[in-house]
Amino acid sequence: MVLNRWRLPVMGVTLALTVAACGSGDNKTSSGNPDDGTQLTMWVRSATDQFSQRLVDAYNSSHKNHVALTIIPNDSYLTKVGAAAGSHSLPDILASDVVYSPNYTKQGLFQDISADVKALPYYSSIAQSHLKVASYEGKIYAVPHKLDSSVLFYNKDLFKQAGLDPEKPPANFTEMLADARKITALGHGITGFDLAGSCGGCGVYTLFPYAWAAGEPVLSDDGRKVSIDSPAFKSIFGLYQQMSDEKLVDSSDKAQDGSTWPANFEAGKVGILPLGSPIVGDLLKQKKFQWGVAPLMAPDGSGTATFIGGDVAGISATSKHRAQAWDFLKWTLEDNAQVEIIAKNGDLPGRTDLAGNRYTAADPRTKLIADGLKNGHTPFALPFGDLFNNPNGPWLATIRAALYGPDIDQALADGQSKIQAGLDAAN
Repeated sequence: MVLNRWRLPVMGVTLALTVAACGSGDNKTSSGNPDDGTQLTMWVRSATDQFSQRLVDAYNSSHKNHVALTIIPNDSYLTKVGAAAGSHSLPDILASDVVYSPNYTKQGLFQDISADVKALPYYSSIAQSHLKVASYEGKIYAVPHKLDSSVLFYNKDLFKQAGLDPEKPPANFTEMLADARKITALGHGITGFDLAGSCGGCGVYTLFPYAWAAGEPVLSDDGRKVSIDSPAFKSIFGLYQQMSDEKLVDSSDKAQDGSTWPANFEAGKVGILPLGSPIVGDLLKQKKFQWGVAPLMAPDGSGTATFIGGDVAGISATSKHRAQAWDFLKWTLEDNAQVEIIAKNGDLPGRTDLAGNRYTAADPRTKLIADGLKNGHTPFALPFGDLFNNPNGPWLATIRAALYGPDIDQALADGQSKIQAGLDAAN
């Protein structure tokens, strides 16, 4: 399975917008009836293709309205959205990677849906991490579309073959290194660990939580200060560099851009993989090996944390079908869609009051992932894509210098300086 979802889109374009301001009220709906047979359009990035399609298909089969879904490659999503915004041709419903939603709201791409969201009886249970970054100047512009969470997956069969306890995943960096060594010693192309050395988004998703678990913020709440030249990151890159040097990871690690990162683990050839909940659905379907899951931990095991990622969706500023578009968004948040479509497939519900649903709670692995959201973070920074996801940006350069260069301390100091300069310039 090729997962381009891990190659998060680049924010290297400026959204040249001439659309009306968010919530201006200039767009009139086709009628007051929210389900009157209106033809709606929706754009999502390819990272959520199957997830989004399941929701759209279920909505279309049960409503008079019809949502036409367009799936756009991750790497061209921002460019296409920017061009459509400039020509007033945005779709009715627009999804966004959650880390980019602050740019969308600030630029005026969405209509204000604050009153609609706050009127929902389960408003306080909607994933606050997503609502927070989809809000601007006290107004809400989008709701959770897809929720995911980074965790540590491990192959129980390989643990057992290596003489390790299959019910005892690593709880700190010392144990992770020791386990990776024993599993790699099995030979036959098996590695104890896997990493993506050419993927900035992968590093955000799986490296930030180690630092958060150690009590280090990485980014300030206002997105103006960065902290990667820190003891936690020195420990993180020290471990990863050692595992790379000892060949405890696949030989493709230096070139791995995230597009095929889960493949080795899903083939049963990797002992430990830090990744995220989007692969749970596929792992639940496969029968090749038994797998487990554990939280991403501080280097010394003193705490745990997760990156809460995914996408939000809102009504575009140019939509003339506000009531109908909201009908779809509201429907995706209701119990049936959240449980029988989202949770049933192994994905995380976007409401905390549904975390104990019969599908998520029935499997201790999915329950652990859902329960771990309480230790989750979604970082905020306006130039996030340019600095952290851009393959030519300073974060990926920092990862590569720290992993494969001669001096971790210098790599982190340089990265700190360049990322901070980018934040200063944007603010």
